Amino acid sequence: KDLTGWIGLDFSPYKLDEMTPEAREAQIKKQTEDAKKHWNVKTPGELYNDGHGAFLTTEKEYGDIDFTVEYKTVALADSGIYLRTTPQVQIWDYTEKAKFNLGADKGSGGLWNNSPGKPGKDPLVKADKPFGEWNKFRVVQTGARTSVWLNGQQVVDHAIMENYWKRDLPLRQKGHIQLQTHGGEITWRNIGVKELTSEESNAILASKNSEGFVSVFNGKDFTGWQGALDQYEVRDGAIYCKKGKGGNVFTNDKFADFTVRVEFQLPPAGNNGLALRYPGTGNPAYEGFTELQVLDNEHKDYEKLDKRQYCGSVYGVLPAQRGYLRPTGDWNFYDVTLKGTKIRVELNGNVILEGDTTTAKEYMANSKHPGLALTEGFFGFAGHNDPVGFRKILIKKL
Repeated sequence: KDLTGWIGLDFSPYKLDEMTPEAREAQIKKQTEDAKKHWNVKTPGELYNDGHGAFLTTEKEYGDIDFTVEYKTVALADSGIYLRTTPQVQIWDYTEKAKFNLGADKGSGGLWNNSPGKPGKDPLVKADKPFGEWNKFRVVQTGARTSVWLNGQQVVDHAIMENYWKRDLPLRQKGHIQLQTHGGEITWRNIGVKELTSEESNAILASKNSEGFVSVFNGKDFTGWQGALDQYEVRDGAIYCKKGKGGNVFTNDKFADFTVRVEFQLPPAGNNGLALRYPGTGNPAYEGFTELQVLDNEHKDYEKLDKRQYCGSVYGVLPAQRGYLRPTGDWNFYDVTLKGTKIRVELNGNVILEGDTTTAKEYMANSKHPGLALTEGFFGFAGHNDPVGFRKILIKKL
């Protein structure tokens, strides 16, 4: 019926973050007034834009979503959908030859602002309907992992949506959904969004590229595991460190290059870690290749840590990006690949670390890490006295 729940916005979210609250409010007010000049409901249930004005933007910010919308546009139109205040799922005039060099001939639905050659940049198929007909998008986003369907055909499959504003950072954890204006009339209808739970997001992440993974935990007992088993317990299908305990537990089998997928649950101020290529004795952070941090980053107890101690970091060696953990008590999803000295850490669908340990020029506290030379070792957990939980532990040898 009207624009309730929407504002106008066409501005970098990072610049908004830097503003004072008063300046931010004034900027949004100004652009909302502009949007109202160009957006309206001409026909009940249909949201019309004349091709100009600030982008129509949800007041609310969203994280993981299942989003649907229908649109109808005209020749020479160029539009799109911003996710987490970031461009964009592209909408083209797929017949406009002047933009074939930009990819218009490939059709709509691609993540056009991804870098050239990256997955998702171009749609997998051209699925646009002729002008005058309604098109329907479905977008599922878990972290930066983005899948797009146009008119029932998948055009983007679980691709990483890049952070257009800051390429060296993962996509923002939350942001607005925006309908872009770009010079051509466009009408929208049936706009709906479902916010995904952590359980739903994890199920999506686990279902993708799952070939070759083998479970190393049966969900019932410690069959296949060794170490300080008396300091851990199995309950509700997960391995938990006992409160006040915390030795190392690790698999009977050794691994060289591998990808591990594991869900973990943190209590407030929780601390543990993934032991990667652990030799079976000593401290995994030093004698092993690494202890990959599992930590409640936002707790006040950890306000002044070295940046190489936060969640996802190669302990004391390589720092991970912060800000992508779920609230304590929720289950997080790790996808970690170790290949030689190279490591890639994906947390809840966001790549928070991609690096090579040989590039580290210095170590925290100047401590030596002899385990970095290991090419094989056990996989396990490095307890630190907190009831951190781990479940659905799968490893794929590379």
